[in-house]
Amino acid sequence: MSWLPMLGLTALPHLGGLYGGYVTRKQVKTWYTTLNKPSWRPPNAAFPIVWTTLYTGMGYGSYLVWKECGGFTQDAVVPLGLYGLQLALNWAWTPIFFGAHKLKMALIELVMLTGTVGATLASWYPVNRTASLLLVPYLAWLCLATSLNYCIWRDNPEKDEKKE
Repeated sequence: MSWLPMLGLTALPHLGGLYGGYVTRKQVKTWYTTLNKPSWRPPNAAFPIVWTTLYTGMGYGSYLVWKECGGFTQDAVVPLGLYGLQLALNWAWTPIFFGAHKLKMALIELVMLTGTVGATLASWYPVNRTASLLLVPYLAWLCLATSLNYCIWRDNPEKDEKKE
């Protein structure tokens, strides 16, 4: 049963992804189509493929860190604590953006997420370099996602925001 922690920690991020897919499903076909979006945005079909890959990489990376630290030990508090924080922030973005349609709040949340992923990567590097490298594509994607969220927010003023 030594494979159970690896399987569980690798699968964990996908739980939020499944919920996010549920929240997003209707909105992509309705509300999202009404937004002004930049021409360089990835096609909608790319998102589930990218997120499945990223969630698997970050989940497996968390397993490598967990294993290297000897489980949920004192040594694991910072690297796995940061990981847990970024995972919670990751899961929160979809309900903010697609559920509540709060573009500015989603952007702020995404900036916080990106910074937390950077801190997680830095905390993982001394523990397990492979794990930290598994976060590099995630961090790159978050930079793209932040740019996309910014452009959507900029080009779609929210009803409750006043133009100056």
